[in-house]
Amino acid sequence: MQQVLDNLQDLPSSTGAKDIDLIFLRGIMASPIVRSLAQAHECLEDVKLEAVRDDNVQLVAEILESLNKLPGKNLAAAELARILQEPHFQSLIEAHDKVAAKSYKSSHAAESSNSFLSSSLMPADAVRMIGIQKRAGEPLGVTFRVVQGEMVIARILHGSSIDRQGMLHTGDVIREVNGREVGSNPRELQELLRDCSGSVTLKVLPSYKDSPAPPQVFLKPYFSYNPATDNLIPCKEAGLAFSKGDILHVVNREDPNWWQACKVIGGATGLIPSQVLEEKRKAFVRRDWDAAGTGMLCGTLAGKKKKKKMMYLTAKNAEFDRYELQIYEEVARMPPFQRKTLVLIGAQGVGRRSLKNRLIVLNPFRYGTTVPFTSRRPREEEKDGQNYCFVTREEMEKDIKESRYLEHGEYDGNLYGTKIDSIHEVVEAGCTCILDVNPQALKVLKTAEFMPFVVFIAAPELDTLRDMHKAVVDAGLTTKLLTENDLKKTVDESARIRRAYSHYFDLTIVNDNLDKAFDKLQDTVEQLLVEPQWVPVSWVY
Repeated sequence: MQQVLDNLQDLPSSTGAKDIDLIFLRGIMASPIVRSLAQAHECLEDVKLEAVRDDNVQLVAEILESLNKLPGKNLAAAELARILQEPHFQSLIEAHDKVAAKSYKSSHAAESSNSFLSSSLMPADAVRMIGIQKRAGEPLGVTFRVVQGEMVIARILHGSSIDRQGMLHTGDVIREVNGREVGSNPRELQELLRDCSGSVTLKVLPSYKDSPAPPQVFLKPYFSYNPATDNLIPCKEAGLAFSKGDILHVVNREDPNWWQACKVIGGATGLIPSQVLEEKRKAFVRRDWDAAGTGMLCGTLAGKKKKKKMMYLTAKNAEFDRYELQIYEEVARMPPFQRKTLVLIGAQGVGRRSLKNRLIVLNPFRYGTTVPFTSRRPREEEKDGQNYCFVTREEMEKDIKESRYLEHGEYDGNLYGTKIDSIHEVVEAGCTCILDVNPQALKVLKTAEFMPFVVFIAAPELDTLRDMHKAVVDAGLTTKLLTENDLKKTVDESARIRRAYSHYFDLTIVNDNLDKAFDKLQDTVEQLLVEPQWVPVSWVY
């Protein structure tokens, strides 16, 4: 200290220091308080502080035992015993003993450890007491796992009671609950916490891991889920039940098997099976339409029909379709907009063409459709571009090889097909293009290029379909009589399409009344122009 003062006295003016600053600094250094602090520091450097003892936990236990042996009722002894048994005081004594027993001399090489507790958690002397509040029977929204005999928090559900209080984190080790050791059984710990109420004191070894911000991931499930019937879920009470088509906000995907999610319409966060887990569960389950035979999915009615063949179809494609797994689809919320295409899917004879024509006639400036191409020669009364676009077989075969057709087939030696460019022409004219195509075309259409709204027109029950057909025949609207076998084929085909392609459907309408079915279809597509829509994320990014 004196050496510093002497140097300040002899400081040359060439340093540029102002005289007023030097006077102020000399005054501080000459202050009795600063001199006393400097002397205390020098003394402490030469003294090694050591704890008097490092077994105070045992000492406290002995004191409590002695207090219990005191005769009569001693208020002072009772007060001392209460203080010594306080969780915070016991935690302080434990921390003191562990600090006193440690060596703080720096080592030349730190020992490395690959164990979970030494690499992921804080050392044992970081233990602390945490108080949380809960109501009896209220789920805390936390699950546990055992790691090297320690009860570790495996996950904390987003939005749960524990998450809102912010006192615990994933990876923390729970040692005690209200002074009671937790053991190594996660189920027993869950039951213990569930029965607690009011203020709950936990002895915790923190992990001090930073939790990432919840990602903005939204999924549309293609299956319904009930955690109460799931034997794989680690905690049934923590599961989130949902239905096919619900929109789920996934807030945590760290666990490879169980994600945390909530419904966008509101509700608590819960566990849902991950994509990988659900794929493993369903990968080898026999699909319920496998027994339907190896024929074409879309059956035909009586008489000769056009045999369609998709441009991407291979000999094995139908087999691949059978085992295609649909679990979740990532979606994004879009403001209202007009879809490029409206795709009507259904079995033959369910009224798809009638619904399409009614929409176009009532609003020709909003809706349009394509004109099919064919290689046959036009008849005398036919005009090119009206009912068909007539091209040569060579030209059509060339375009088919270049994948310019959505679907195509051959009938009576002539080619027929829907050209992709004709869809774009309708869209570029400002209209929604209405398509009634083979269900396998959905693989091509369900992209940002076509942005379809897919409506499945389902056949009604067989009795209802029979009555509807009889009413049409009696009214003279058709002269074609369908047999009982034809009607049954329509119902069966409709069921097969629903099972195989339901993951593509945005809406299902059972056509048991044509007027009601049309009203529902029209109302739904009108809502697309005024309400936000959830669409595949690939359409947006």
